[in-house]
Amino acid sequence: MDVPRATPPLPVDASPSTVAAAARIVALVPAHDEGPRIGAVIREAARHLPVIVVDDGSSDDTEARARAAGAARVIVQRPNRGKGAALRTGFAAALADGVDAVIALDADGQHDPGEIPRFLEAFAAGRPDLVVGRRDFRRMPPVRRLSNELGGRVFSWSVGRRIPDNQSGYRLVSARLMTALAGSGEDGFAFEVEMITTCVREGWPIAWVPIRTIYAGEPSHIRPVAHLREFVGICRRARREVRGRRR
Repeated sequence: MDVPRATPPLPVDASPSTVAAAARIVALVPAHDEGPRIGAVIREAARHLPVIVVDDGSSDDTEARARAAGAARVIVQRPNRGKGAALRTGFAAALADGVDAVIALDADGQHDPGEIPRFLEAFAAGRPDLVVGRRDFRRMPPVRRLSNELGGRVFSWSVGRRIPDNQSGYRLVSARLMTALAGSGEDGFAFEVEMITTCVREGWPIAWVPIRTIYAGEPSHIRPVAHLREFVGICRRARREVRGRRR
């Protein structure tokens, strides 16, 4: 597989708007049944970057509201295939347009689009292949805090380096990393963890930026037992991949 080469870094004092224009970065919003919330996310994100929306099999008016809010492009895929698959669809579209990176954020309002400049500044500082929004676990509901803290320790052990936040979906992904992930078979949350594993395995740079931790009291869609089983499997695979590369 041909992997794009990293381009030279921009000046570290470049403004976010300069970074976005010079580096060709777009926002990517995967969405499933987010009609009531997606409009506000797109309008705010569009103040910083063009926005691509992937409507992943929604049964509501997500598509119509995304278009009305000013998304530069709305891709509709049917049926619902999961967030990982929606991200790959968006990656393929962005790569076809020749972008250098995308900034992925959720459509439900848990990621503040006003923080997009933080990712642009981190990218300008050294062109990392992945910039992850680091949440403050102390501001999470107790069960989620425990899950993220324990999961983070286990995953860090698996890949042999400290990973402050492995499940945050707010992240910048380079063209090189998007290309490397094109053949992934992960359709759910595991796809976002795979991004980190790929970078660690290949020795590609990762950066973290602090982001707001936003919860509006909505119920979690995670099934604890199934989620735990899947996460343990992810950590085992990650350890095998990283250790195999280092031999």
